[in-house]
Amino acid sequence: MIAPTPYFSDRGCHVRIYEEARALTKLGHEVCIVTYHLGRDMSGVRVVRTARMPWYNKLEAGPSWHKPYLDILLLWKSLAEARSFCPHLIHAHLHEGALIGAVLKLMLRIPLLFDYQGSLTGESLNHGFFHKRSPLTSLFKWIERFIDHRADAIITSSNQGRQELIDNWRMPPERVTNLIDGVDTEVFHPYPQSEARRELGISDNVKLVVYLGLFNSYQGVDLLLDVISLLKSKSSDLRFLLMGFPDEEYRRKAAEMRIDDVIIFTGRVSYERAAFFLSAGDLAVSPKLAQTEANGKLFNYMACGVPAVAFDSNINREILGDAGIYVEHGNCAALAEAIIASLCDGEAMISLSREVRERAINMHSWNSRSRQLESVYGKLLTMGHKTDS
Repeated sequence: MIAPTPYFSDRGCHVRIYEEARALTKLGHEVCIVTYHLGRDMSGVRVVRTARMPWYNKLEAGPSWHKPYLDILLLWKSLAEARSFCPHLIHAHLHEGALIGAVLKLMLRIPLLFDYQGSLTGESLNHGFFHKRSPLTSLFKWIERFIDHRADAIITSSNQGRQELIDNWRMPPERVTNLIDGVDTEVFHPYPQSEARRELGISDNVKLVVYLGLFNSYQGVDLLLDVISLLKSKSSDLRFLLMGFPDEEYRRKAAEMRIDDVIIFTGRVSYERAAFFLSAGDLAVSPKLAQTEANGKLFNYMACGVPAVAFDSNINREILGDAGIYVEHGNCAALAEAIIASLCDGEAMISLSREVRERAINMHSWNSRSRQLESVYGKLLTMGHKTDS
């Protein structure tokens, strides 16, 4: 596996990489992840890193002008590792990984699988790396199309992503398989709510809304602060537990908006502790505005038995199904109203809590996802053998 990212940094993309690799290992596959020098190793999966660059320490998502030389280092490290590891195939994450994988594919003559988690151009626009009218937009679109078509097969984290590849990037449908994110339901499961609240210093008597994820505008965190401001005047016993990073800017904004007294910021929460803290919540929220990426936090909410309110989108409905609470995309007032209405309906929350947990186990567990991925591998290897012969 090629992971051009500071793996592992306790965020969505990295969770998919880790849980895929661990699930495949359980099936008997030998997996090696080649990644940047940053991040921490996780148990059960071998990780190989590039040489340390002491001046680069960015852990959050998003593009960077440092990426080109980091990816050159990753290419050389991947090639060196492949010569000793002798892989049967390359599983590349993100567009940079797929480009590195395309080079290795030619050199090693083995199949390349691209794990597509969103548009390269769309992500760059979401992060403000360049603007829509910038000449870089056309360049990135050309690069993105070139990379997409180098893969022998692509798996996507949503059906919408699959359709975008087919409709916008002209990928042959037979080469694109929808393999949405999953969740390890043995790691993410409900803990006693009172126990989690006691550690966080939160009273059992208050209603608690939880958020877990990156802190930036396209994840909807700015909008979430506006929602909290609306709700503060309507309920005196409502609190928000906001977990993730980088949160310094949002701590300042909350103080300026005079809503910091109803928010608990935890900063970065480790993968191993996330389920425990999520279990403190009565309701989870996902105000993600970007519509070109998957929404991995919803799987974690579900597995912990916490009902979730999210914007109405194909991706969110694909994950939550009838067990979701949906509001109009980007509508701040509607989101605030849905939070209040949900928390006031205790019986519905109890029923939804059971429903989302069961849906996570029955439909979104990596135990079944890994079999689907193994099937894609089998087709790729069969195709590779036919090509060789």
